[in-house]
Amino acid sequence: MGAYVTRRVGQMVVVVLIVSAITFTLVSLAPGGIAAFAGTGAQGLSSTPEEIERLRHIYGLDDPLPVQFARWIGNLLQGNMGLSYQTSEPVAHILARTVPFTVSLMVTAILLALLISIPIGVLGAYRPNSVVDYVATFLAFIGVSVPTFWLALVAILVFGVILPIFPTSGIGDPTAPFSAVAFLHHLILPATALSLPIAGAWTRFIRSSMLSVLSEDYIRTARAKGQRERVVLLIHALRNGLLPVITLVGITIAYMISNVAVVEYIFQWPGLGQSYIIAAISNRDLPLIMGALIVVSVFTTVGSLLADLTYSVADPRIRLT
Repeated sequence: MGAYVTRRVGQMVVVVLIVSAITFTLVSLAPGGIAAFAGTGAQGLSSTPEEIERLRHIYGLDDPLPVQFARWIGNLLQGNMGLSYQTSEPVAHILARTVPFTVSLMVTAILLALLISIPIGVLGAYRPNSVVDYVATFLAFIGVSVPTFWLALVAILVFGVILPIFPTSGIGDPTAPFSAVAFLHHLILPATALSLPIAGAWTRFIRSSMLSVLSEDYIRTARAKGQRERVVLLIHALRNGLLPVITLVGITIAYMISNVAVVEYIFQWPGLGQSYIIAAISNRDLPLIMGALIVVSVFTTVGSLLADLTYSVADPRIRLT
Protein backbone atom coordinates (compact mmCIF):
# COMPACT_ATOMS: atom_id res chain seq x y z
CA MET A 1 0.00 0.00 0.00
CA GLY A 2 2.76 2.43 0.94
CA ALA A 3 4.65 1.81 -2.29
CA TYR A 4 1.47 2.31 -4.29
CA VAL A 5 0.68 5.62 -2.58
CA THR A 6 4.24 6.84 -3.09
CA ARG A 7 4.13 5.96 -6.77
CA ARG A 8 0.76 7.63 -7.24
CA VAL A 9 1.93 10.80 -5.49
CA GLY A 10 4.92 10.90 -7.82
CA GLN A 11 2.61 10.54 -10.80
CA MET A 12 0.41 13.33 -9.42
CA VAL A 13 3.39 15.68 -9.22
CA VAL A 14 4.36 14.92 -12.82
CA VAL A 15 0.80 15.47 -14.05
CA VAL A 16 0.52 18.79 -12.20
CA LEU A 17 3.85 19.96 -13.65
CA ILE A 18 2.85 19.06 -17.21
CA VAL A 19 -0.56 20.71 -16.93
CA SER A 20 1.02 23.77 -15.31
CA ALA A 21 3.60 24.11 -18.10
CA ILE A 22 0.93 23.85 -20.81
CA THR A 23 -1.38 26.36 -19.11
CA PHE A 24 1.46 28.77 -18.38
CA THR A 25 2.52 28.73 -22.03
CA LEU A 26 -0.99 29.14 -23.46
CA VAL A 27 -1.93 32.00 -21.13
CA SER A 28 1.38 33.78 -21.72
CA LEU A 29 1.06 33.54 -25.51
CA ALA A 30 -2.61 34.56 -25.65
CA PRO A 31 -3.23 37.93 -27.36
CA GLY A 32 -3.96 41.03 -25.34
CA GLY A 33 -1.03 41.14 -22.98
CA ILE A 34 -1.22 40.78 -19.21
CA ALA A 35 1.08 43.73 -18.73
CA ALA A 36 -1.17 45.88 -20.90
CA PHE A 37 -4.16 44.94 -18.74
CA ALA A 38 -2.22 45.67 -15.56
CA GLY A 39 -1.08 49.00 -16.91
CA THR A 40 -4.47 50.21 -18.10
CA GLY A 41 -6.83 48.70 -15.54
CA ALA A 42 -6.64 51.47 -12.95
CA GLN A 43 -5.63 54.39 -15.18
CA GLY A 44 -8.03 54.06 -18.11
CA LEU A 45 -6.14 54.16 -21.41
CA SER A 46 -3.39 56.54 -20.31
CA SER A 47 -0.54 54.02 -20.08
CA THR A 48 2.23 54.64 -22.57
CA PRO A 49 4.27 51.91 -24.29
CA GLU A 50 7.17 52.82 -22.00
CA GLU A 51 5.03 52.33 -18.90
CA ILE A 52 3.74 48.99 -20.19
CA GLU A 53 7.30 47.88 -20.92
CA ARG A 54 8.30 48.92 -17.41
CA LEU A 55 5.48 46.77 -16.02
CA ARG A 56 6.61 43.85 -18.16
CA HIS A 57 10.06 44.19 -16.63
CA ILE A 58 8.69 44.46 -13.08
CA TYR A 59 6.63 41.28 -13.51
CA GLY A 60 9.45 39.50 -15.34
CA LEU A 61 7.37 39.13 -18.50
CA ASP A 62 10.24 40.20 -20.73
CA ASP A 63 12.16 37.01 -19.92
CA PRO A 64 11.88 33.88 -22.09
CA LEU A 65 8.95 31.62 -21.21
CA PRO A 66 11.15 28.78 -19.86
CA VAL A 67 12.81 31.26 -17.50
CA GLN A 68 9.45 32.62 -16.37
CA PHE A 69 8.07 29.14 -15.72
CA ALA A 70 11.22 28.02 -13.87
CA ARG A 71 11.00 31.13 -11.69
CA TRP A 72 7.33 30.43 -10.99
CA ILE A 73 8.14 26.83 -9.97
CA GLY A 74 10.93 28.02 -7.70
CA ASN A 75 8.66 30.55 -6.01
CA LEU A 76 5.90 27.94 -5.70
CA LEU A 77 8.23 25.57 -3.85
CA GLN A 78 8.83 28.38 -1.36
CA GLY A 79 5.10 28.98 -0.91
CA ASN A 80 5.08 32.12 -3.03
CA MET A 81 2.46 32.08 -5.81
CA GLY A 82 2.99 35.68 -6.81
CA LEU A 83 0.70 38.71 -6.75
CA SER A 84 -2.62 38.94 -8.53
CA TYR A 85 -2.52 41.39 -11.42
CA GLN A 86 -6.08 42.47 -10.59
CA THR A 87 -5.78 43.23 -6.89
CA SER A 88 -2.03 43.10 -6.16
CA GLU A 89 -2.91 40.69 -3.35
CA PRO A 90 -0.80 37.57 -2.81
CA VAL A 91 -2.41 34.65 -4.61
CA ALA A 92 -1.76 32.41 -1.59
CA HIS A 93 -3.91 34.73 0.55
CA ILE A 94 -6.74 34.63 -2.00
CA LEU A 95 -6.65 30.83 -2.10
CA ALA A 96 -6.50 30.54 1.69
CA ARG A 97 -9.57 32.76 1.98
CA THR A 98 -11.70 31.21 -0.78
CA VAL A 99 -10.75 27.53 -1.11
CA PRO A 100 -12.35 26.45 2.23
CA PHE A 101 -15.72 27.77 1.02
CA THR A 102 -15.35 25.94 -2.29
CA VAL A 103 -14.41 22.70 -0.51
CA SER A 104 -17.38 22.98 1.87
CA LEU A 105 -19.73 23.49 -1.09
CA MET A 106 -18.32 20.53 -3.04
CA VAL A 107 -18.31 18.15 -0.06
CA THR A 108 -21.89 19.07 0.85
CA ALA A 109 -22.99 18.58 -2.76
CA ILE A 110 -21.36 15.14 -2.90
CA LEU A 111 -23.04 14.07 0.35
CA LEU A 112 -26.43 15.30 -0.87
CA ALA A 113 -25.96 13.49 -4.18
CA LEU A 114 -25.19 10.25 -2.31
CA LEU A 115 -28.18 10.67 0.01
CA ILE A 116 -30.46 11.19 -2.99
CA SER A 117 -29.06 8.69 -5.49
CA ILE A 118 -28.44 5.63 -3.30
CA PRO A 119 -32.03 5.15 -1.98
CA ILE A 120 -33.65 5.97 -5.33
CA GLY A 121 -31.25 3.79 -7.30
CA VAL A 122 -31.61 0.85 -4.92
CA LEU A 123 -35.42 1.07 -4.90
CA GLY A 124 -35.49 1.25 -8.69
CA ALA A 125 -33.33 -1.86 -8.98
CA TYR A 126 -35.24 -3.75 -6.30
CA ARG A 127 -38.58 -3.09 -8.01
CA PRO A 128 -37.70 -3.06 -11.72
CA ASN A 129 -40.40 -1.96 -14.15
CA SER A 130 -42.59 -0.80 -11.28
CA VAL A 131 -44.04 2.63 -10.62
CA VAL A 132 -41.14 3.35 -8.26
CA ASP A 133 -38.65 2.36 -10.94
CA TYR A 134 -40.32 4.52 -13.57
CA VAL A 135 -40.43 7.52 -11.25
CA ALA A 136 -36.77 7.00 -10.27
CA THR A 137 -35.69 6.73 -13.91
CA PHE A 138 -37.70 9.82 -14.85
CA LEU A 139 -36.24 11.90 -12.01
CA ALA A 140 -32.74 10.71 -12.86
CA PHE A 141 -33.26 11.65 -16.49
CA ILE A 142 -34.48 15.10 -15.51
CA GLY A 143 -31.50 15.59 -13.20
CA VAL A 144 -29.01 14.67 -15.91
CA SER A 145 -30.69 16.76 -18.59
CA VAL A 146 -31.21 20.05 -16.76
CA PRO A 147 -28.19 22.42 -16.74
CA THR A 148 -26.77 23.36 -13.37
CA PHE A 149 -27.07 27.10 -13.95
CA TRP A 150 -30.78 26.73 -14.78
CA LEU A 151 -31.38 24.74 -11.60
CA ALA A 152 -29.60 27.45 -9.63
CA LEU A 153 -31.78 30.19 -11.13
CA VAL A 154 -34.98 28.19 -10.57
CA ALA A 155 -33.95 27.51 -6.96
CA ILE A 156 -33.45 31.24 -6.39
CA LEU A 157 -36.83 32.04 -7.96
CA VAL A 158 -38.80 29.37 -6.10
CA PHE A 159 -37.13 29.20 -2.69
CA GLY A 160 -35.76 32.71 -2.51
CA VAL A 161 -38.47 34.85 -4.11
CA ILE A 162 -41.80 33.00 -4.36
CA LEU A 163 -41.26 31.02 -1.16
CA PRO A 164 -38.59 33.00 0.71
CA ILE A 165 -37.33 30.06 2.74
CA PHE A 166 -33.61 30.19 2.02
CA PRO A 167 -31.21 33.08 1.42
CA THR A 168 -30.02 33.38 -2.17
CA SER A 169 -26.58 34.93 -1.86
CA GLY A 170 -23.52 35.13 0.34
CA ILE A 171 -22.93 33.37 3.63
CA GLY A 172 -24.63 35.79 5.99
CA ASP A 173 -23.81 39.06 7.69
CA PRO A 174 -20.02 39.54 7.42
CA THR A 175 -20.02 41.79 10.52
CA ALA A 176 -21.79 39.24 12.73
CA PRO A 177 -20.00 36.41 14.57
CA PHE A 178 -19.75 33.14 12.68
CA SER A 179 -22.83 30.95 13.06
CA ALA A 180 -22.86 27.35 11.85
CA VAL A 181 -26.66 27.45 11.55
CA ALA A 182 -26.58 30.55 9.37
CA PHE A 183 -23.76 29.10 7.29
CA LEU A 184 -25.69 25.88 6.63
CA HIS A 185 -28.83 27.89 5.89
CA HIS A 186 -26.99 29.76 3.14
CA LEU A 187 -25.29 26.57 1.93
CA ILE A 188 -28.46 24.57 1.21
CA LEU A 189 -29.51 26.16 -2.09
CA PRO A 190 -26.12 26.25 -3.86
CA ALA A 191 -25.23 22.74 -2.66
CA THR A 192 -28.58 21.38 -3.85
CA ALA A 193 -28.28 23.03 -7.26
CA LEU A 194 -24.78 21.57 -7.62
CA SER A 195 -25.76 18.10 -6.42
CA LEU A 196 -28.96 17.36 -8.38
CA PRO A 197 -27.36 16.75 -11.82
CA ILE A 198 -24.76 14.54 -10.15
CA ALA A 199 -27.45 12.66 -8.22
CA GLY A 200 -29.31 12.01 -11.48
CA ALA A 201 -26.27 10.43 -13.11
CA TRP A 202 -25.41 8.42 -10.01
CA THR A 203 -28.99 7.15 -9.65
CA ARG A 204 -28.88 5.59 -13.11
CA PHE A 205 -25.46 4.11 -12.42
CA ILE A 206 -26.48 2.66 -9.03
CA ARG A 207 -29.68 1.19 -10.46
CA SER A 208 -27.76 -0.55 -13.24
CA SER A 209 -25.11 -1.84 -10.85
CA MET A 210 -27.68 -3.12 -8.34
CA LEU A 211 -29.68 -4.88 -11.07
CA SER A 212 -26.53 -6.75 -12.05
CA VAL A 213 -25.71 -7.69 -8.45
CA LEU A 214 -29.24 -8.84 -7.61
CA SER A 215 -29.06 -11.43 -10.40
CA GLU A 216 -25.86 -13.01 -9.06
CA ASP A 217 -25.79 -16.57 -7.72
CA TYR A 218 -24.69 -15.58 -4.21
CA ILE A 219 -27.82 -13.42 -3.84
CA ARG A 220 -30.03 -16.37 -4.76
CA THR A 221 -28.02 -18.53 -2.35
CA ALA A 222 -28.52 -16.05 0.48
CA ARG A 223 -32.24 -16.02 -0.16
CA ALA A 224 -32.34 -19.82 -0.35
CA LYS A 225 -30.71 -19.98 3.10
CA GLY A 226 -33.68 -18.11 4.49
CA GLN A 227 -31.98 -14.81 5.18
CA ARG A 228 -34.31 -11.86 5.52
CA GLU A 229 -34.78 -9.75 2.43
CA ARG A 230 -33.49 -6.66 4.22
CA VAL A 231 -30.24 -8.44 5.04
CA VAL A 232 -29.86 -9.71 1.49
CA LEU A 233 -30.46 -6.26 0.04
CA LEU A 234 -28.50 -4.09 2.45
CA ILE A 235 -25.64 -6.40 3.39
CA HIS A 236 -24.95 -8.62 0.41
CA ALA A 237 -26.26 -6.67 -2.56
CA LEU A 238 -25.74 -3.06 -1.56
CA ARG A 239 -22.11 -3.43 -0.51
CA ASN A 240 -21.12 -5.00 -3.81
CA GLY A 241 -23.43 -2.85 -5.89
CA LEU A 242 -21.94 0.37 -4.57
CA LEU A 243 -18.31 -0.57 -5.21
CA PRO A 244 -18.19 1.03 -8.68
CA VAL A 245 -19.75 4.18 -7.25
CA ILE A 246 -16.58 4.79 -5.23
CA THR A 247 -14.61 5.26 -8.44
CA LEU A 248 -17.43 7.35 -9.86
CA VAL A 249 -17.23 9.76 -6.91
CA GLY A 250 -13.53 10.31 -7.54
CA ILE A 251 -14.12 11.00 -11.22
CA THR A 252 -17.02 13.35 -10.46
CA ILE A 253 -14.73 15.73 -8.57
CA ALA A 254 -13.17 16.82 -11.85
CA TYR A 255 -16.64 17.35 -13.33
CA MET A 256 -17.75 19.43 -10.35
CA ILE A 257 -14.90 21.90 -10.73
CA SER A 258 -16.44 23.43 -13.84
CA ASN A 259 -19.92 23.67 -12.34
CA VAL A 260 -18.91 24.93 -8.91
CA ALA A 261 -17.59 28.18 -10.40
CA VAL A 262 -20.96 28.82 -12.06
CA VAL A 263 -22.92 28.02 -8.90
CA GLU A 264 -20.67 30.20 -6.76
CA TYR A 265 -21.06 33.08 -9.19
CA ILE A 266 -24.87 32.82 -9.27
CA PHE A 267 -25.25 32.53 -5.49
CA GLN A 268 -22.38 34.95 -4.74
CA TRP A 269 -20.81 32.19 -2.67
CA PRO A 270 -17.38 33.49 -1.57
CA GLY A 271 -15.42 30.59 -3.01
CA LEU A 272 -12.63 30.58 -5.54
CA GLY A 273 -14.97 30.55 -8.53
CA GLN A 274 -17.37 33.26 -7.35
CA SER A 275 -15.37 36.00 -9.04
CA TYR A 276 -11.70 35.21 -8.94
CA ILE A 277 -11.44 32.38 -11.47
CA ILE A 278 -13.86 33.94 -13.95
CA ALA A 279 -12.24 37.37 -13.71
CA ALA A 280 -8.73 35.89 -13.80
CA ILE A 281 -9.43 33.99 -17.01
CA SER A 282 -11.11 37.01 -18.61
CA ASN A 283 -8.22 39.32 -17.71
CA ARG A 284 -5.38 36.84 -18.13
CA ASP A 285 -4.30 37.19 -14.52
CA LEU A 286 -1.52 34.61 -14.84
CA PRO A 287 -0.52 34.23 -11.15
CA LEU A 288 -4.13 33.71 -10.06
CA ILE A 289 -4.87 31.36 -12.96
CA MET A 290 -1.84 29.24 -12.06
CA GLY A 291 -2.75 29.23 -8.38
CA ALA A 292 -6.30 28.11 -9.18
CA LEU A 293 -4.90 25.48 -11.54
CA ILE A 294 -2.79 24.01 -8.74
CA VAL A 295 -5.87 23.78 -6.51
CA VAL A 296 -7.98 22.15 -9.24
CA SER A 297 -5.20 19.69 -10.13
CA VAL A 298 -4.74 18.71 -6.50
CA PHE A 299 -8.50 18.25 -6.03
CA THR A 300 -8.71 16.02 -9.10
CA THR A 301 -5.66 13.86 -8.45
CA VAL A 302 -6.27 13.49 -4.71
CA GLY A 303 -9.92 12.58 -5.38
CA SER A 304 -8.82 9.85 -7.77
CA LEU A 305 -6.25 8.54 -5.28
CA LEU A 306 -8.75 8.47 -2.39
CA ALA A 307 -11.26 6.64 -4.59
CA ASP A 308 -8.69 3.93 -5.38
CA LEU A 309 -7.71 3.57 -1.72
CA THR A 310 -11.35 3.42 -0.58
CA TYR A 311 -12.11 0.84 -3.27
CA SER A 312 -9.36 -1.44 -1.97
CA VAL A 313 -10.64 -1.07 1.60
CA ALA A 314 -14.24 -1.80 0.62
CA ASP A 315 -13.29 -4.84 -1.45
CA PRO A 316 -10.52 -6.92 0.22
CA ARG A 317 -10.04 -8.87 -3.03
CA ILE A 318 -8.40 -5.83 -4.59
CA ARG A 319 -4.76 -5.37 -3.71
CA LEU A 320 -2.95 -2.17 -4.64
CA THR A 321 0.64 -2.87 -5.66
